[in-house]
Amino acid sequence: MPRPLVIGNGKFLINLDRSTCIRDLYYPYVGQLNHVGGYPCRIGVWVDGAFSWLAEPEWSFQASYIRDSLVTEVIASHYHLGITLTINDGVHQREDIYLKRIRAHNHWETVRELRLFFNQDLLINETEVGDTAAYYPLNHTIFHYKKDRYFMFNGLAGSEGLDQYTTGIKRFYNAEGTWRDAEDGHLSGNPIAQGSVDSTVSLRVHLPPNTSETLYYWMTAGKNLEEVKKLDNYVKESHPGKLLDRVQIYWQRWVNKENMAFADLNDDCVRLYKQSLLIVRTQTDVNGAIIAANDSDIMQSNRDHYSYMWPRDGALIAYAMSLAGYQGMIEPFFQFCADALSPEGYLHHKYNPDGTVGSSWHPYVSGGELQLPIQEDETALVLFALWQSYLRHGDIELAQSLYQTLIRRAARFLHRYIEAELNLPKPSYDLWEERCGIYTFTAAAVYGGLVAAAGFCNLFGDEERSSRYRHTAERIKSGILKHLWDEEEGRFIRGLYRANGVWIKDKTLESSVYGIFEFGVLPADDERVVRTMQANRAGLAVKTSVGGIARYEQDFYFQRSTDIATVPGNPWIICTLWIAEWEIACAKTLADLESPRRTLEWVVSHAMESGILPEQLDPFNGSPVSVAPLTWSHATYVLTVVKYAEKYQALAGAQG
Repeated sequence: MPRPLVIGNGKFLINLDRSTCIRDLYYPYVGQLNHVGGYPCRIGVWVDGAFSWLAEPEWSFQASYIRDSLVTEVIASHYHLGITLTINDGVHQREDIYLKRIRAHNHWETVRELRLFFNQDLLINETEVGDTAAYYPLNHTIFHYKKDRYFMFNGLAGSEGLDQYTTGIKRFYNAEGTWRDAEDGHLSGNPIAQGSVDSTVSLRVHLPPNTSETLYYWMTAGKNLEEVKKLDNYVKESHPGKLLDRVQIYWQRWVNKENMAFADLNDDCVRLYKQSLLIVRTQTDVNGAIIAANDSDIMQSNRDHYSYMWPRDGALIAYAMSLAGYQGMIEPFFQFCADALSPEGYLHHKYNPDGTVGSSWHPYVSGGELQLPIQEDETALVLFALWQSYLRHGDIELAQSLYQTLIRRAARFLHRYIEAELNLPKPSYDLWEERCGIYTFTAAAVYGGLVAAAGFCNLFGDEERSSRYRHTAERIKSGILKHLWDEEEGRFIRGLYRANGVWIKDKTLESSVYGIFEFGVLPADDERVVRTMQANRAGLAVKTSVGGIARYEQDFYFQRSTDIATVPGNPWIICTLWIAEWEIACAKTLADLESPRRTLEWVVSHAMESGILPEQLDPFNGSPVSVAPLTWSHATYVLTVVKYAEKYQALAGAQG
């Protein structure tokens, strides 16, 4: 199940499903650890003896965010109960506090008693073993804990706090969980449970005829009981409603800090742009890790997750956010990479949010030969993104602080890791992590990384190194033009792989060859780039009503169709936007921007109701496939909008 609603503050991230039930709770890092793990923390409604869980099909939902903010706005209606709930969720912008406001409206002509039930189903530190759930009478709350992780739950209805509570065993022997205890409208009041446990609390209010009342529920997180008690008291003293209003105001100010002109883009495109900035922020840890995605349901198919920092994703996301004016937000990413760099000067496949090396399927040996289990583009793109940020904002102090620890060490590796006979980078895994070889995207990224390194060396008066890295970049460019351009096909190919001692051309149509112009090897309007991108636009187009561009021919990842002529692969948001980026770069008149503008509108039309962008789409019905939100999708949309707006302004100025 995609996550239609995500809220966070850079160290505390919560994913909600459409019924606003918590499905993922990450703390103390974005992406690590998940203390819920996909199980629903159910919400139930009892009114005049009738009970319903919000996840039941009788409820209808409209899911969105309050404009330009990370405060949700969900309208849930139940015709037979005669109740409409307007629900707002947010995470405090500074403290580890989750806040929920529920405005309940009674559509009937009688006074009615309403009870709201909240179930807390935690797996602290990602395991159900050894958890404790307990009632704390000193402040009338429920808290869960294990080791140095504490979570406290409280609520407010008018001037009253929690009405009922209970704790108990879940998913063990015949015990389903205390949520079952709520279905008769009464909780047993068990004060403590240990092991695989959950808890349920309730709030109560009387609703006058055709009138609304507001209730609040919140959670605080900390390292010990005193911390969560202190935060709980802060919520009560400040009032949860006022805190939630302040959360809304903070994010509205944050996302509107740049006075950007959006050219002729419609309001829906602008709204998704700002929401994408906010979504990227939720997936970025304050310590620097930019996480790919935090939708834990992917584990049902992969037995692993996307809650890692891939340096490639991170670098391209940082590039987009820097161009959008949020360079301060992504500065810790570069320090994260400097700290993570191996002694040899390369970055590993992926990292956990705390900086440790993540899981990998890249071996150290293949065909009996030793190899580095890396994707070399990941190291190169960090340098590329840092240089683009410097060119945009001129932060020489950041570059100087990373010059020895990141820039020179990574550049030295890129300079040495060369297949001399080809003047191309040595084989490594492609950006899709599926095959080992020498790929156009990787070679272009390495070129861009070395040009960046040469620029930094020149900036700091290190001319010898600057000349060395620029010379190596030119060698790689010559290798690309000689070995990765195919005259017969009339386009750049995906890459080369070695078989039986011979280099074989892989001519599969591949969207990522856009890197040829993105990373500066050739200009976008070079005839070879034009022919390549035109071939991709035609050959990778999904020829259904959904449309979009596939990653490559016969993409098998979550494949929905074997009719390759019609569906070469599922449409990906990023790959579709890469075509738009190229069209923007090539545009000579305002009329040339019509196609990329339509692509931006296509992205808007295929976002989820709440504005969340997935990794890919079902080619037949347009529904989300794989994880959602994918940080890279949102960042690529941001990047494309920035490039579109700037190109529009340049062309309008030239014509005016």
